[in-house]
Amino acid sequence: MTAEVTHIWRHPMKSHGREAVQTVTVTPGQTMPGDRVWAVAHEASKADGTKWVPCVNFSRGSKAPDLMAISAKLDGDMLTLTHPNRPDLTFDPDREQDVFLDWVRPLMPADRAASARIVRITGRGMTDSDFPSISLCNMASHRAVEQKLGQDLSIKRWRGNIWFDGLPLWEEFDWLDRELQIGEAVFRVRERIVRCLATTANPDTGDRDADTLGALNSWGHQDFGIYTEVVRGGVISVGDKVIPL
Repeated sequence: MTAEVTHIWRHPMKSHGREAVQTVTVTPGQTMPGDRVWAVAHEASKADGTKWVPCVNFSRGSKAPDLMAISAKLDGDMLTLTHPNRPDLTFDPDREQDVFLDWVRPLMPADRAASARIVRITGRGMTDSDFPSISLCNMASHRAVEQKLGQDLSIKRWRGNIWFDGLPLWEEFDWLDRELQIGEAVFRVRERIVRCLATTANPDTGDRDADTLGALNSWGHQDFGIYTEVVRGGVISVGDKVIPL
C-alpha cells in the first residue's frame, strides 16, 4: 500500500487560524515555513520571545474554543485573520499588536487569562514540541474517529501540517524512530501527538460539538498524528508519495 499527501496546512499564528498551501520547501531542523511564526502570550505567561516555551504560556483553542474558527492568510509580513463573528483583520504582527488584541478580545472567555502580547522567536516556529517539528496526520485515522462518533468532522480540528491517505488507521504510530521520504524531503518520526480539548471545537463555528478525546480514548490512547523533524530538506507538494525508509 502506498500513501500520498492530500493536504498541507500552515498556521502562521499559533492557535489563531490555518491556511492551506499546495507546496512548501522544508529545511533540516526547522519548522514548516510560515507555521507558528507568532504566538499569543496571555497575561500570566512567561514567554518573552527569547526561547521556546510550552503551550500553557499561550492563548489557545483548548481554553478558548472560539479561536478554532479563525482562518488565516499570510502574505509577506502581513497576516489576514477571518472569523465568522469578527470583521476581517489584516495587520503586521510584529508592529501592530494592539489592533490584533482589540480584534481577538471578544473571542476570549472572560474567565481565562487575557491575551497580552504577540511573541516570536528567531529560527523556529512555536510548535507544541520542544524541538522544531512538522506534524503528519493520517486520513484513515481521521475517518475512524468520525465513524466512532457517528458524525462528519473537519480535518482542521487537528491542526496538522501534512495529511496523507492510503494506509490503515494508526499505522503512523508504527513509524516512531523511522525515517520517511515525502517529495524531496526526509523526515524522522519523533513522537505521537497527545491531543487536548481544542479538537472538540468545530473549526467553522468555534462551538464544542464532538467528543474527540472520548473517541480516541476508546482505542486506549489520546493520540492523533505524529511529530517529525526534517533531516533532509527539499520541496514537498500535495500528491507526493509518503515512503517509509
